[in-house]
Amino acid sequence: MWHQIDVVVNLAATTNFDERYDVSLALNTLGAKLVFDFSKKCNKLKVFLHVSTAYVSGEKEGLILERPYKMGETLNGTRGLDIDEENQLVDATLTHLNHHNYSQEHIKSSMKDLGIQRAKKYGWPNTYVFTKAMGEMLLGQLVKEDQTVPLVIIRPTIVTSTYKEPFPGWVEGLRTIDSLAVGYGKGKITCFLGDPKSIVDVIPADMVVNAMIVAMAVHADQRYNNNNNKDNIIYHIGSSVSNPVEFKCLQDYGIRYFARKPWIDKNGNPVIVGHVIVLTSMATFQRYMALRYFLPLKGLEIANTVCCKYFQAVYLELNRKIKFVMRLVELYAPYLFFKGFYDDTNAEKLRRAANESGIKNETEMFCFDAKIINWDDYFTNTHIPGIVKHVFKNN
Repeated sequence: MWHQIDVVVNLAATTNFDERYDVSLALNTLGAKLVFDFSKKCNKLKVFLHVSTAYVSGEKEGLILERPYKMGETLNGTRGLDIDEENQLVDATLTHLNHHNYSQEHIKSSMKDLGIQRAKKYGWPNTYVFTKAMGEMLLGQLVKEDQTVPLVIIRPTIVTSTYKEPFPGWVEGLRTIDSLAVGYGKGKITCFLGDPKSIVDVIPADMVVNAMIVAMAVHADQRYNNNNNKDNIIYHIGSSVSNPVEFKCLQDYGIRYFARKPWIDKNGNPVIVGHVIVLTSMATFQRYMALRYFLPLKGLEIANTVCCKYFQAVYLELNRKIKFVMRLVELYAPYLFFKGFYDDTNAEKLRRAANESGIKNETEMFCFDAKIINWDDYFTNTHIPGIVKHVFKNN
């Protein structure tokens, strides 16, 4: 294999926002090094393509450039980020937990909390984007030490169902914004949280794949690598600059679709949905939760105490659900009020380079230009029907 492979692609990752820190660090950070080490042994290697995420930017506002992160760089200026020390911390924490014979559930919870704590210490909102950022740092450092490996990094934004290939609307699993559509369509969401004017940067999955294919083809062309700055190896694949869509529009698309084609529940009855309350700030959300859930929960707690734990099961279940919702809000709030826009200058250069390299037909076939998308048509006729077909029945 080492004498035949000329392109290596690293897609392996865990995308859970609050994944166990040991798992996320092993896959998203140290896993990238393992693939890099393999690629160094490929003596015909032309491109090592690493798929990251645009959200390594954390909660930055304004125009976010396609630039690399230096080893140890943090988003809030806190010093002391060292990947080796993070790995040692994980090992020490696991050793401590196992030594004291904690349950596997306790260890899992502790490692999840550790990931969030370490991420927030250095300015990232969750474990996923923190470990992906460290993966980029590690690869950047390795490339400096061994410049024989030509590195290209693809940073997609929020990936949605396919635009065309293998067929429109294909999706596997539940993504960030899709969880809102599922909850709303099944009548389980009574309110939306988010800034209606904020831009939600989405890109269909097949366009991300197309960008990867074009990047591999272009960077495998030695003429392009010789005539261009090799630092320009990062590509944002998204829509917030070229064809932005507002959060309010996503809400409207869902309302219109499910009003026209309601979900049929397990009893064969249509789920009738309508306009929901839109909470436009965290302060509004907290007031809503206090009046709608926290006060009734407190009343139930008092009644449960007076009645000798008669309502214990109901109280515990409601308390669990409220904690779950608050956890989700904590994880997703940074993206519901996101103020950033992802610069795609390098991605535009990539498209031009493909044309100039004589592969114009291929770039038309492997299109990743978000400007061609009519979001109204895509969401109402492709994406939401795709979620209903491929995701609803399993969630």
